[in-house]
Order: sequence, then C-alpha cells, then structure tokens
Amino acid sequence: MSFVLFAAMMVTTATAQDGPTMGWSSWNTFALNISESIIKGQADAMVSKGLYDVGYDHINIDDGYFGGRDAETGQLKIHPTRFPNGLQPVVDYIHEKGLKAGIYSDGGYNTCGSYHGDDKTGEGVGLYQHDQQDCDMFFKDLGFDFIKVDFCGGDPVHNKDGLDLSEQQRYTDIATAIKNTGRTDVRMNICRWAYPGTWAENAGFSWRTTQDIAPTWDSVKDILAQNLYMSAYCSKGHYNDMDMLEVGVSWGTPLTTEETKTHFGMWCIMNSPLLIGCNIKNLSTTNLNLLKNKELIALNQDTLYQQAYLAAKINGCYIMVKDIEKANDTKRAFAIYNPNDAEKTVTLKFSDIDLADSVALRDVFAKKDLGKFYETYEVTVPKHGTRIYVAEAETRLERTRYEAETGYGSAYSEIEWNVCQYAEASFCSGGYKAGYLGQSEKNDLQWRNVYSKEGGKYYLTIAYISGESRNITLSVNGKKINTYSVNSGGWDKVAKKKVSITLEPGNNVIRLSNASGWMPDFDYIEVTPNVSTSIDDVQVSTSDEGQGQHLYDLQGREVKTDQARGIVISNKHKRILK
Repeated sequence: MSFVLFAAMMVTTATAQDGPTMGWSSWNTFALNISESIIKGQADAMVSKGLYDVGYDHINIDDGYFGGRDAETGQLKIHPTRFPNGLQPVVDYIHEKGLKAGIYSDGGYNTCGSYHGDDKTGEGVGLYQHDQQDCDMFFKDLGFDFIKVDFCGGDPVHNKDGLDLSEQQRYTDIATAIKNTGRTDVRMNICRWAYPGTWAENAGFSWRTTQDIAPTWDSVKDILAQNLYMSAYCSKGHYNDMDMLEVGVSWGTPLTTEETKTHFGMWCIMNSPLLIGCNIKNLSTTNLNLLKNKELIALNQDTLYQQAYLAAKINGCYIMVKDIEKANDTKRAFAIYNPNDAEKTVTLKFSDIDLADSVALRDVFAKKDLGKFYETYEVTVPKHGTRIYVAEAETRLERTRYEAETGYGSAYSEIEWNVCQYAEASFCSGGYKAGYLGQSEKNDLQWRNVYSKEGGKYYLTIAYISGESRNITLSVNGKKINTYSVNSGGWDKVAKKKVSITLEPGNNVIRLSNASGWMPDFDYIEVTPNVSTSIDDVQVSTSDEGQGQHLYDLQGREVKTDQARGIVISNKHKRILK
C-alpha cells in the first residue's frame, strides 16, 4: 500500500498524540542484527499483546539497515540481506496495522553502528551533505513518521573522519530538510547523549539527555539523577528523552521487580518517551502488565504535558510532583523515589506538594484507592523502589518553594562550557543547586510558572551560595526590580535575600541575571504573600462560634490572633481550617 493511500485512509480516524512518543525500537535487543522479519514480527506482537491498544504506536528501525550509497548519485542503499525487498514493504506493513514507522540516521557521515560496530555497509550513510536527499526518501517516498538522529558522525571521538560538527547547525539543517518535504507530522529525536541546549526546542520533538542506557540499576539510577532537574525544559511537543526502556531486556544485569517499577514509573511521571527495547514476543506477564498500566501511561500522556518536578527531599528520597488534567487545581500526581541501597520511611507533608485538608490517595502501581489522609502520609519505600500516587485534595495551596533545579536557564546546555549547570549539593534543600550563571544577559535563571491566583504583594526570598560578593539583578514579568550584592560567606553556605515584589494573577516570570559578571549559585526561591496579620487589616467576627478554631495562611501555617477580639474570617490571603 502506498503511503499516500494509507494517509488518505487514516485522515478520518487518526488522532493527534502530542505527548511523548510511545512505541518500540530495535536497538536495545537486536542492535545491528535486524531484518525485515524481525521488524514485522515486533509490529505483530505490539498489536497482538495489546500494547497498541494502550498507546504504543511506533515501530522504530534503528541502525543496521544501511547498504552504503550509490557512488554516482549518492542515493542511499538498503542492506541487501537484512532487507532484501527494501524498506517500502516494511513501512507499508507497519502502516497497515495502524502503527507509525520510525527510521534512524546520523548527523555526520557515519553512524554509531558503523564506527563502534565495525559495520562497513553503514559507512558514509549519514545525513551530512545528503540532508534533503535522504529526508525526501524517508518521508516523501517511503512515508516514515519518526527519525532518530545520532551524532557519532559529528563528534570526532566517534568517527574515523575526525569530523567535529556544530550540533545546533546540523540538527537545525536536518529539521529544515524535514520541513521541506512538506510533512508537518514527523517527529525528530535528537540523540546527542546530553542535553544539547535550549535551541533544540526549535528543532526536535525530543532530545536525549544522557549517555545510552544499559539494563542495570546503576544505569537507570544515573539517568534519573541527570533528569531530576530538567522539568523546566519539558512542554507540549518538547520532551527530555531518558532513552529506551529496559523492561524485559534479557541481557546485562536484570533489574529487580522494584527497580523495573522505578524505571518504568519514573519514565512515565517524568514525561520521557516510552520506547520498549526488548523482544516484545518474549515479554513476561508481569512486565507486559507493567508496560500496559493505563494509569501510569495516563501520567505520561497527560494533556498538561508537564514533567514532574523536584518538590522536596525527605530522608534521602526525592518527592516529584506535577499537575494532571487541570493546572493549579486540586488533582496532582507525585512520586516518592528511593535511590538508596536500603529501604526508607518517608513522612510526606502534603503542604510540600501544595495540597491541604483531606487528601484522597490512589496507588497507581497497585491501581488501588488508599483512602483519605490529613496533613501527612507515611510510607516505607524499599531500596531502589518508587511509589507513585494520584492525589485529589480538598484544597490547593499556592506553591511557595521553587527549587533552583526547577528553574529554566536560557543558555543551559550539557555540551557547552561556562553556562548554566545543575549539580548535586547535599547542603541544598532539594539536593541540587544551579550555578555557572551570569557573564551574559542570556545566561540567566528564571522560573516561568510562579502562580498567583489573585496577584498582589509578595515576599521573594532568594537562597544563594557565594564565597565572594556577587551581583544579582532581579526582574519580575520583564520589569527590572533591583540589583543586589550578596555574599553567603562560603561556597557551601546558604544565605537568604528577602525582597518585596508584586505578582500578576496567573503565571509570573521571576528572573535572576547578571550581564557582566558571575552570579552566585542558587538553592531555591520562596514566594509568600506579603500581608499584614494585624487585626485592623482584616474583617473580624466577634461571635462565640469562632472560638477554638485555628487560622492558617495559604501555606498551611497557623496565624496567631487575639481570640478575645474574635478571629479573622475574610481576607484573600488567608483561610480557616477546622
């Protein structure tokens, strides 16, 4: 079946999936040893085992299908024995099952498999100097829907040509070539093995943030550690890719049951693409059921497109949280992740995830309602384990704590030097800090989702680390507030600067910058209402009905009042809890 005919048939039935890509990729299990029958067999298994029914819809052919180039025309050839009929029958087969077809290439001359796997038929087959020719073949002629673009051919450490190419230029050129095909639905995955830079938002649908994954706990743990601070770089159609899933992969050091749950569950709540890497035909019932957990998948595909952010660190465990279904509302999803080599008991204060009053919890792994809880929830998490919940609260509090690792660095890149970087810091509240900021107007740190329901006056507390005097310029919603000189007295000491600001209703942008010098490192910012608790500043009730009640502010903290004169019953920055 031709791609044009298939596309025409699908117009009335296809639904747009704007969330992270879901599907299967050939590399983790088959590497270069792929074939037409293997790819078709995995497509069959995806449908027959019910994975397609829960959202997995991509079958991606990775490295190994190449057969060189025509010396005269430069036309890409297909491997004569692995794919003797070419790629068109494979693409058509995938499409006929209602699935999407993915392909692979490299930004340079050679692919990773041709260099590291000594696959001679893969030499000279990268996109470099063939961008439009290859993209026309992939997307206009063959009808592929996805492409993973590696960078071994552009990094001199990984190619025999010694090519040292600009990542931004190469991926931007490839994105332009894809656009020139007339296709607007193709997803490109940028595979540079580290977050390439904020420019990637204009080129790719997703981007690898780390080195390749391996089927070991150390690998999963390391990749999670490198992504706990990347929530600010995720949005609709722009996703941090933590690499393919190792669930069900049989080589390496198999993950334990708890480690496997952590791997899949954290990939889901952190909005990573979900690309199965095992032989689907051999999936155990346990692993298949995990991959088909609709409640976990719903967190990954939620239409707010948020990656869970780091809200707190409690007893060595990370609390990751995000809104689901409706922004700034009473329904949230959160994970308690224990990377430690011993079980940990965590007592979570619901105020740490901006919820209050009664909170109904549902265990997403167990698919079980746990009941309603007040103020705190205690759970013991096994070593390397994770517990993930959907919480529905009676009251949503305004967020006050914004960890530095949830901030957006406009110049952030893991392949550039002397720009915004995040690093582990045991003396910081969330376990991370942001540094290498300043020296240019662009190398800033900003929080672009500081929410205030009604707006008004607030206190902003900036928690910083600096062993010398350094300047911070504060701006709110594009307006410069002031420049402050600060010094905490040491590079492992946190100090605070408290200033008054005004927020608008809705989301606000708080920005820290220094165009000419280095800024300090940052632990967090805190935003709290700047409201007098004076009894003369509010309405009061003198009725006896108020006696014995407690007054709390929006952060759940008790406000002391003179009960003899009555209690506060109406003020936009306060509420009463029984």
